Amino acid sequence: MPRLKKLASITGIATLALLALPQANAQALKVVSTFSIISDFARNVGGDRIELTTLVGRDGDAHSYEPRPADATAIGNADVVLVNGAGFEGFLQRLVQASAGKATVVELSKGAMLLRNADDGHGSDEGHDHEHEHDHSDQNHDHDHEHAHSDQQEHAKAHHHHHGDHDPHAWQSVHNAQVYVRNIANAFCAADQEACPAYRANARSYSDKLEALDKDLKVAVAQIPSERRTIITSHDAFAYLGHEYGLQFLAPQGASTGSEASAADIAALIRQIREKKASAIFLENVSNPRLIQQIASETGMKTGGKLYSDALSTASGPAATYINMMRHNIETIRDGTLGK
Repeated sequence: MPRLKKLASITGIATLALLALPQANAQALKVVSTFSIISDFARNVGGDRIELTTLVGRDGDAHSYEPRPADATAIGNADVVLVNGAGFEGFLQRLVQASAGKATVVELSKGAMLLRNADDGHGSDEGHDHEHEHDHSDQNHDHDHEHAHSDQQEHAKAHHHHHGDHDPHAWQSVHNAQVYVRNIANAFCAADQEACPAYRANARSYSDKLEALDKDLKVAVAQIPSERRTIITSHDAFAYLGHEYGLQFLAPQGASTGSEASAADIAALIRQIREKKASAIFLENVSNPRLIQQIASETGMKTGGKLYSDALSTASGPAATYINMMRHNIETIRDGTLGK
């Protein structure tokens, strides 16, 4: 008899747990993110209160992504859809239309400091969020910063393939990442007012971590001599990193990995590498290594490691979170330029 009572008790507890599970899932905010970096931001703000679906996963290339039927279903069932915007997700409009969903689509780059594509002939910043004015009080940094940015514009004029008026890779600026996080908190609060205090608290805590990250990145870049700050990568994904820290990035491809670099583009880049005495060349996790290997072979440069631009690494990799990605990229650049 006691054994039967014990069994009934265990069964009752299990039943209650099963009943509670669907209720908890029903209360979770259903969120769809277009790619892994945004998902990391979303998880830091939403925590366990959100049910998160990522369309383009870790080490995935959003430039060449082909949506699946399951993606349209996820968007159709979502409460909030988080996107980068600025033309980054070329697949997005048709996918949202196919989903027939009613979720709020939130462009996280809204309010961020956006750089105009240099091949449009503009060098000014657009949409700068003045709550995060950058500290450019150091005159030497200003000089390096302006020099690098003007050289990036010169190189980009050779490319006529880009997403739109603005470079969409805005998350490569930590200050822009803080804007993304604030936009996510606003979106979650609008969709789930009851949990808003928790979303706000999480966003503030994570933003503080991003502020500390920015300071660490500046310290690391300061170790790179100004004459060794010209860097070669696969595609133009790091203009914001260069803009923030006074680095110059050159690339055979434009802002999209889907664009093809012509033989003339590559030849012009090789001439520029030699003229400017580029100090390091890097692979990217979302790009075909063939071009970089060709350029390294023709210039005699040694590849300095792998950078992460449009996607996080696997969970066991060096760039499993946004903060880890930014640290890894800057430390890899520093070590590569210094020949370590």
